[in-house]
Amino acid sequence: MEQVLLAINPVAFSIGTIEVRWYGILIALGIVLAYFVAQKEAVKRGLPEDFLTDMLIWAIPISIISARIYYVAMKWEYYGANPEKIIQIWNGGIAIHGALIGAVITAYIFSRNRGISFLKVADIVAPSLLIGQIIGRWGNFMNQEAYGGPVSREFLENLMIPNWIIEQMYVQDLGTYVHPTFLYESMWNVIGLIILLTLRKVNLHRGEIFFGYMIWYSIGRFYIEGMRTDSLYLIGELRSAQVVSILAIVLGIIFIVYRRMMVRPVVRYLDEEKAPSNNKKTNTKNNNVKNKAKKK
Repeated sequence: MEQVLLAINPVAFSIGTIEVRWYGILIALGIVLAYFVAQKEAVKRGLPEDFLTDMLIWAIPISIISARIYYVAMKWEYYGANPEKIIQIWNGGIAIHGALIGAVITAYIFSRNRGISFLKVADIVAPSLLIGQIIGRWGNFMNQEAYGGPVSREFLENLMIPNWIIEQMYVQDLGTYVHPTFLYESMWNVIGLIILLTLRKVNLHRGEIFFGYMIWYSIGRFYIEGMRTDSLYLIGELRSAQVVSILAIVLGIIFIVYRRMMVRPVVRYLDEEKAPSNNKKTNTKNNNVKNKAKKK
């Protein structure tokens, strides 16, 4: 009988009775890397240096809450009967679409309050969303979750993936290997990241990088979701992630077409370079001139 290695331990280490899981570590790593990439571009595009930091203070907790609300709403039959488990997020149960909805709403309100174009911010942050998702999916791998239907070991070997990934795709409870849908989505997002970073240089209309993200991610998610065995369902066999993906694709196309045809004057991604007012040296020089004038 073929010997199968044990699944990777989802717990990275423990501090007393507190378990620190790989899932949390990878999610945090994804957020940090996504932030630094977005921050560099934000400063380059003329946003205040503290803008993204201040926005994330609100966006991260709101996204986690909205991700949980989305998940609970889709499984209300269970949580309605067990309301005490609604807040038990440490037992799993968040949805990326819920997190994205919360993040977009937060960014829109925050940008409006700061007098900055939401679409400008969305274009800057779009590649970083993919970075977070690329790394975050490996958290699902460590938890041995978000996988697809049964496949043979030979199928996985033909994908030319490392043996340690293949071994983790053996689910003991099922007694079979499964589709590494986490890997499919992660790789799809890597390609999307390359495309979005390339589109920055094309100098598209404002908003089109973000809408491109919506369309690209949703196309991949629609097909990959069909392989998964843990989908959230709206009605019957109607998977919520596929419905949301279709809506996102349609809305993304509509926004691009509408703005191309109706919005004038045209504002492009690279139109606004870093403003002198954001340059610390320039500000210091101007302040010194003003102070000398006051003394005189």
